[in-house]
Amino acid sequence: MSHLTSGLNTPRTGRRSAGPAWVAVLAACVGQFVVILDVSVINVALPSIRSGLGIGEGSLQWVVNAYVITFAGFLLLGGRTSDLFGRKKVFLLGLGVFTAASLLGGLAQSPWMLIVARALQGVGAAVLSPATLTILTTTFPEGSGRVKAVAAWTAVGTGGGAAGGLIGGLLTDYLSWRWVLLINVPLGLVVIVASAVWLSENRSGEAAARRLDLPGAVLATLGVGSLAFGISQSEAHGWSSARAFVPLLAGLAALVAFVAVERRAREPLTPLGIFRVRSVSVANVITVISGMAFYAMWYFLSLYMQNVLGYSAVETGLALLPHTASIILSAQLAPRIMRLVEGRVLLALAGLLTAAGFFWQSAMGADGTFLGTLLGPGIAFSFGAGLMMTLLAVFATSGVGPSESGLVAGLANTSRTMGGALGLSVLASVAASRTAGAGGGGPEALAEGYGRAFLVSGVIIVVSMLAIVFLPRSRQASG
Repeated sequence: MSHLTSGLNTPRTGRRSAGPAWVAVLAACVGQFVVILDVSVINVALPSIRSGLGIGEGSLQWVVNAYVITFAGFLLLGGRTSDLFGRKKVFLLGLGVFTAASLLGGLAQSPWMLIVARALQGVGAAVLSPATLTILTTTFPEGSGRVKAVAAWTAVGTGGGAAGGLIGGLLTDYLSWRWVLLINVPLGLVVIVASAVWLSENRSGEAAARRLDLPGAVLATLGVGSLAFGISQSEAHGWSSARAFVPLLAGLAALVAFVAVERRAREPLTPLGIFRVRSVSVANVITVISGMAFYAMWYFLSLYMQNVLGYSAVETGLALLPHTASIILSAQLAPRIMRLVEGRVLLALAGLLTAAGFFWQSAMGADGTFLGTLLGPGIAFSFGAGLMMTLLAVFATSGVGPSESGLVAGLANTSRTMGGALGLSVLASVAASRTAGAGGGGPEALAEGYGRAFLVSGVIIVVSMLAIVFLPRSRQASG
C-alpha cells in the first residue's frame, strides 16, 4: 500500500513543493467552480434579464443556450490545447476570456450583446474547464494524492452547480441581474494574478513538438456543437422537427468525418487509440449515461420547490444547501473510503445509493414539505452523486501519460456536458407528458410530472452501473 502513503502535497522534497501543489488545487477548484456556477446561476436571473433588456421569450433561451452550446462544442479542442501549449498558458487564456466575457455581459445594453457575451463565456469555459482537471492530473501522479485533489475539484465544481440558485437569487434580489455576471470579474482577476505568479508550467517535450490538428478541431467543434444545439431545440420543437433533426444529423455527420480524419492524421486532435484504455472509454460511457440524471436533478428540484411548494428563488437555494453539503462531504470522503473498498465496488454502491435516492424522491406530491419530502432523498442521492462523480473523474483520467492528460480531461467534460444536455431534454419531455396525462398544470399534476422525471433518473443510474464490470481494477484500493 505504498501508493496510499502519498498525501496531497507529495512528492515533498522540501517546504517549497507544498506551495505550488496547493496553488494548483486552489486554481483548479476556483476555475471549475465559476464554470459550473455559470451553467445554473443565470436561470434565476432570467425574468429580471427579460424585463431589464426587453428580451423576447424566443431570444431569452439563447442567454442559456449560447453558453451551453459553445461550451460543449469547444471542450475537446480546449482539452487538447492544454497538452500542446501548456496547462498554465491555457488556464490563464481560458480564465481571461471567461472573465472578459463576464464583464461584457454584465455591462450589456442590448440582447445581442448579452448573447454574444454568453457565447464567449462558453468558449472561455471550454478552454478553462479541461485545464483545471489537467492541472491536477499533471501535478499529482496516480494514487491517493490525485484522488484527494480530484475529490476537492468535484466537490467545489458540483457545489457551484448546486449553489447557483441561491447565489443567483441573492444577487438578483439584492443587487441586480448584472451581478450574476459581474461577480466573476473580481474573482477571475484574483485567480489570474495568483496563478500567473505561483502556478508552474508543465508540458512534456513530446506534446510541445506536436501541432494542432486544425481539420480535426473544426470537425469536433462543429459536431459536438451541432449535437448540443439540436438537443437544446428538441425540448421546445420535438425530436422530429427540422430545428432539432437537421443539426443532430449534421452533428453526427461531422463526428463521422472527424473519426475518418483522425484515423489518417499524423498528429490527431484525438488519437483514437485513447479509447483502447478501458478506464478512459468505460468511465466516459458511464459519465454520459449517468450525466443524464445528474444535471436534471437540480433542474426538477428547483421547479418543484418554486412551482409546487411556492418557494422563492432564495428559499429554493437555501433548501438545496443540504444537497450541496452532502456532495462535498461524500467527495471528500471518497479517498478514505477507497482505501477500504475497491473502486469498482464503491462506484456500484454509490450508484445504488443515488438510484435509491431518486426513486425515493419520485414519490413527491403537491403537499410535500422540506423535512418530509426533500431532505431524506436529497441527502441520499446527493451523497451517492458526489462519490460517483469523484470516482468517474479518477477512472476517466487514469492509465494515460501527462501528454494526454488534457485530452482525457476534455473527453470527460464533454461526456458530462452532452449527457446533461441530453438528459435534460429527455426528462423534460417525460415530465411534461406525465403532467399532461395527470390533468394539466395544477400543483398535483406538476408534482407527478417531476416525480416521473426522478423515477426515470433512477432507472438511468441503474443502467449506467451495468458498464462497471468493464472497468479495470482501481489502483487506489490495491495492496
